[in-house]
Amino acid sequence: MDIVDYKKLFEIGEKLHSYLDVESLLSELFVILKEEYPNFSYYLLLSQSTYKHSDLPVIDLEYDSENIAATNAFLTGEIQYEFSRSEKSTILYAPLKGKQGVYGVVQIIAPHSLDIPINEVEFMTLLAGSAGAAFENAQHYQQSRKTILELQLINETSYRLNSNLPLAETLSFMAEQIKSSFYAQEVGFFLDSKERVKVKILPGSTPFFFSSTAETYIDYIKGKLKKENDPLLFGDINLPLSMQSKRYHSVMVVPVVLGKNLKGFSIIMHEKPYFFSFETFQLLQTLVHHLSLSLTNSMLREELKKLVTTDHLTKLHSRNYLDEKIQFSMKKDNEGTFILIDIDNFKEINDSFGHQIGDEVLIQLANFIKGNIRGEDVGARWGGEELAIYLPNVPLDAGVVIAQRIVAKVSQNSNPHITVSSGVSYWNREKPDTYQYLFKRADEALYHAKGTGKNKVVTQGDNSKTS
Repeated sequence: MDIVDYKKLFEIGEKLHSYLDVESLLSELFVILKEEYPNFSYYLLLSQSTYKHSDLPVIDLEYDSENIAATNAFLTGEIQYEFSRSEKSTILYAPLKGKQGVYGVVQIIAPHSLDIPINEVEFMTLLAGSAGAAFENAQHYQQSRKTILELQLINETSYRLNSNLPLAETLSFMAEQIKSSFYAQEVGFFLDSKERVKVKILPGSTPFFFSSTAETYIDYIKGKLKKENDPLLFGDINLPLSMQSKRYHSVMVVPVVLGKNLKGFSIIMHEKPYFFSFETFQLLQTLVHHLSLSLTNSMLREELKKLVTTDHLTKLHSRNYLDEKIQFSMKKDNEGTFILIDIDNFKEINDSFGHQIGDEVLIQLANFIKGNIRGEDVGARWGGEELAIYLPNVPLDAGVVIAQRIVAKVSQNSNPHITVSSGVSYWNREKPDTYQYLFKRADEALYHAKGTGKNKVVTQGDNSKTS
């Protein structure tokens, strides 16, 4: 090439600027270099922050005494040379320069030549400059796309988190967002407080965090957060885990802090070391900030719901909650048993010991009830000194056994000593029924128990049969 072919340079520049993907752009650059100089060798030296390369001849640009020419080309933005007289070759370093800076250096090795014509040098310089501008443009485009996607992610997450979803749904949604956006393998959400010995694992966390292996990670991270409430990024966390266990090396931790108090934290993990970038870590912090606000709101809603559906003294459910559960059960279940319990001679207890002791007696009875029912059963404050139990999908004979057990335990273990009477009613799908009539039958059975000696259980429809 005797003179610089500016027309060809223009065509090459147009082609390079048509690529908005950095990987494709660099692939095309090497194709062009090979076409123009088939006997030369080429490498691209890039700063580590500009591009994560795959199988292209791209190497990290290191600033050391063994690479002075490349370093000078990067720092000055001017073309540099190296000559090897023993190998009779010339190495040219052309800066990959855009409008906002130098992004790397194209290394061109011309074998068997100690002199590259000036017009060739100018062509290589202009080609590298055109590639630098295209590289800058592609990077800006990809960064803009990345920013738009991140904003869409934050916007969608904020919208969903502010949609008054139940806490479990909120956290399940958040876990899916984190897994799909960050390619995380494990996501965990935890509640913590000064009063808790162990953190509470929240719904939405992946199954791993409910395993014994996860305790080592959780305890180690909790210890770190206790010292300072700052987010943590581990490129390769080093914990004393069994070699037989699956190891997670990359770990991101974001605390949920209200005021200055640690209320909980999120843990995101991947088995590969250094899997999460610092940019990913920053985005996660933004998402968890939105989560912390939603988590606080959800916790307040759950607490408010609990207050509305819970009797403040006995901590059993409210009458309204019991009514709703029975009506729902009578629509979907096949049978159910209702137990009404009344404290015998409760007025005498209040008159003799005072209302404070009367309250303690109610609390004792409530605790007897809680200790004798399942998680799906409903214990409730019926009103005054009357408490109630509903047992979904439990036949009458089994319900009577539970009522008898409670009556016996109260008589044997209460302090001050009290007794209770109980009326038991039952429904099944084979016979039309209503929850009002279910209550009425239990109330009539209870009335009979009170009138025939107290401290006993009477079942519906057979007021002569007591136990």
